[in-house]
Amino acid sequence: MQKMSTSPVSFEDTFIAFQHKSDRDLFLSYLIFWLTKSPFLVKFLSRAAKFFLSIGLPIKSLIKATVFKQFCGGENKAEYTRVIASLGEASIGTILDYAVEGIEDEDGFEATKKELIHIIRQSQTNPHIPCTCMKMTAIGSCELFEKVTSKDMLSKTEQQAWSRLQHRLEEICAAAYQAGKPIYVDAEESWVQGSMDRLAEEMMSKYNQEKAIVFTTLQMYRWDRIDYLKQLIARAVSASYQLGIKFVRGAYLEKERERARFLGYATPIHSTKADTDRDFDEAVKMSMEHIAFIEICVGTHNENSCNLIVQYMREQEFENSHAHIYFSQLFGMSDNISYNLANAGYNVSKYLPFGPLASTLPYLTRRAEENTAIAGQMSKELEIIIKERKRRRNVHNP
Repeated sequence: MQKMSTSPVSFEDTFIAFQHKSDRDLFLSYLIFWLTKSPFLVKFLSRAAKFFLSIGLPIKSLIKATVFKQFCGGENKAEYTRVIASLGEASIGTILDYAVEGIEDEDGFEATKKELIHIIRQSQTNPHIPCTCMKMTAIGSCELFEKVTSKDMLSKTEQQAWSRLQHRLEEICAAAYQAGKPIYVDAEESWVQGSMDRLAEEMMSKYNQEKAIVFTTLQMYRWDRIDYLKQLIARAVSASYQLGIKFVRGAYLEKERERARFLGYATPIHSTKADTDRDFDEAVKMSMEHIAFIEICVGTHNENSCNLIVQYMREQEFENSHAHIYFSQLFGMSDNISYNLANAGYNVSKYLPFGPLASTLPYLTRRAEENTAIAGQMSKELEIIIKERKRRRNVHNP
């Protein structure tokens, strides 16, 4: 008998949230989130780390033992395999995220493609890796995506590069299909997203005939995404394929607004967070109303959104472990959400970045800056860590 939703999930149970962390690890998390509350400190420390590494100062071990340990799974398979197993013990799946950024040449794109296919093949035999993920700019140049999105004329060389990019994507999606494991295609900036949307739809129509293998991603801070979701649903129904969608609020807010101001066009981003929250919740509910042919991953650190989904699942008498509904959070963050949802029987996964430390530093920097821009996120992380440290002190010293 499958477990059904019977009551809201409490995200305040810090024992469940941090049972995987030693007192030392919990203190380390406390220090990291205390430091990252300050945007100034985040920028200063990020630049300092890049500089010290560039001049050869021996700080790699310090970074690896602190911020890298908090937010990344390791530099290689031996390291991230241990993290996958630890998450699996708590019934939390892992989405391996090859977090090497800044690739700009064909050799790099090919190497990333091979690494992604290697990860997909690992997932085939590991039940703790329910799916994989990718960024399209990891297999093709951002400039090329921008030109295709803008419908600019491509040179012969650019046409050839676009064909190679399409072939890489085809190989990756075919590998996911053969493995029977979904692949989430991450969303990126609005000025490159149009061409990515079209490619993702092509792959969904080809590989999602029986189940959702290819997932597109909708950033709900964009005011046009509800209409786009309706179009996706209509096209999937018309062509008779399963729709795979990952929902996130959005990762490039300041960058989007600054570019719109600089170039003098209307921002594609909602003017308020309340508008983003409304569209996020509306989109997820709309998808669950069509859950027979839509599979979703809800990528959020927002407790209200998670409880709204739980409430809707309860009202519709969905099983907690409904195969078409996944929750997901970043590794090292919102453990109070991830571990408590998993403990209640919901499908939960963690995005687990990995890769050489120097190559993943841009990812870590971007994530840190994004998180400090989210109102209250660092304060919430600190709040639950402080609560658990106090609980442990009371247990040890009643």
